[in-house]
Amino acid sequence: MDNRTIVGAEASESNFISRVYLWMAAGLLVSAAASFWLLAQPGLLKAVFTNNVLLIGLVVAEIALVIWLSAGAMRMSTAMASSVFLVYSFLNGITLTSIFIVYTGVSILTTFAVTAGTFFFFSVYGMTTKKDLTGVGGLAMMGLIGIIIASVVNIFLKSPAVMWISTFIGIAVFLGLVAYDTQKLKAIRHMGFENAEMEKRVAILGALALYLDFINLFLLLLRIFGRRRD
Repeated sequence: MDNRTIVGAEASESNFISRVYLWMAAGLLVSAAASFWLLAQPGLLKAVFTNNVLLIGLVVAEIALVIWLSAGAMRMSTAMASSVFLVYSFLNGITLTSIFIVYTGVSILTTFAVTAGTFFFFSVYGMTTKKDLTGVGGLAMMGLIGIIIASVVNIFLKSPAVMWISTFIGIAVFLGLVAYDTQKLKAIRHMGFENAEMEKRVAILGALALYLDFINLFLLLLRIFGRRRD
């Protein structure tokens, strides 16, 4: 492989990874915009968080969109896949508005900064390490299942100990997933794509994975660093 081929491959990889992070950033911006928009609508804000049927409906819609996009992105047009991702980001921003009710703005901003820095570090690690993180990804997925089960059980137990144990394990799980998902994206890019449209759709799926890692890490860290309103 000559130098021009190497440079071209590196540029192609860089373009793909950049597209993934741009879509992830777009999702975070849409979520933030949705939260601030809802905060500026007191009547609608009250309706969302006092009507359990509406709130559960929003959560179910979010889950359905994630499943739909994850399972069907390769069969969708790029426009459809990107639209589903952005609609999901908007709905997630609506439900995440509750954190602004519970925690102070300063603690939310501080936690977001901590999350961004931590995410960046582990993402760079996943991108640059020579170590195969497949085992880490497998352990993280098993840990995630355990956390979900423990969280469901704790709805009835209401145990602070279980909550805090789940929080710290969850942080470790999502840090592992950030590194693993980033390395997986790099590996996928090395395998190549059939065409430019497929590359765009895979970039959106990658952005969804990293978006979910970021949001969940942020919410877990907020339990530790968040300062509740008086």
